[in-house]
Amino acid sequence: MALPHRGHRITPKKSPYESRCQGHISPLQAREAFLSPRHLAAARGSTPAAARYTAERAEKQYDSSDPQNRLVTDELERRWNRALERVAELETRLEQERKQRQPPSLLPAEEFESLAGKLDRIWNHPDTDARLKKRIARTLIEEVIADVCAEAGEILLTIHWKGGVHSEIRVPRRRRGQNSLHTASSTVEAVRLLARISTDEQIAAYLNRNDLRTGKGNCWTKLAVASLRTKRNLPKYSAECREAEGWMTLTQAASFLGISTTSLRQAVERHEIEGIHPLPDGPWIFQRADLERDKAKQLVERIQLRKQGGVEPNSQQRPLAFPTT
Repeated sequence: MALPHRGHRITPKKSPYESRCQGHISPLQAREAFLSPRHLAAARGSTPAAARYTAERAEKQYDSSDPQNRLVTDELERRWNRALERVAELETRLEQERKQRQPPSLLPAEEFESLAGKLDRIWNHPDTDARLKKRIARTLIEEVIADVCAEAGEILLTIHWKGGVHSEIRVPRRRRGQNSLHTASSTVEAVRLLARISTDEQIAAYLNRNDLRTGKGNCWTKLAVASLRTKRNLPKYSAECREAEGWMTLTQAASFLGISTTSLRQAVERHEIEGIHPLPDGPWIFQRADLERDKAKQLVERIQLRKQGGVEPNSQQRPLAFPTT
């Protein structure tokens, strides 16, 4: 897909139907309102012009026949009469359609303004199709200006709304060779981090548990994770590397410190100890070097002090003084 040039204006095209009315009608009625009577007849399978051509052809066949061959002449005459009847029928129906076609009535201003508060519900309704969304966009948007920022790798979209308000949206620019079938970057990053403590089969289970899918929308498997790692040059899980670099799970890190998993997780949430949580419903990842820092040792000392029934010192605590009089 070609990217818009800097400052390129994208103005929604409005059909003649939408410029005339904004009422509630069916898609078939909208299509018929857009078509002229001649196109309307063609869309319904036949036109008076085609019927007249058939009648003229039948007339020529009748005129060129041998009058002495009564069987052939009678048959050609019947075909000519049927063609003339068809012409009259279509012209009558077309005239009736022309008289019955009335433009849909406009909505009152108050009712149209109340739709603004229901836009989110209408847009996300399961019965709202792409055609209705396009009509809404054409009604609300005057134009869209797209500026390509090659340095930042993104496209700046400036939306000019009908009421005069402007909005800016920044969307990432696709790199060369990238398409909609590529796996999300957040998923790739999660696989890279999880490979420190998990095998491909375990990573696939974590991704499926978090309702993540491949670029083609499929569930993750061991082979799919391995294929992603190969394409993105991500490291494979290795027990030797894990031991050398000191990567641990939540249970292993808590056991290393001699505290409970709950206390360790709360310490991470308080930013007292560094921990990695690639997926909301997935494992925590810790490194031995972070657990050997002074903050971690102080945490262990405080927890052990509480277990022994001691009082944890607090520099902000004030002395309790009782009045002597």
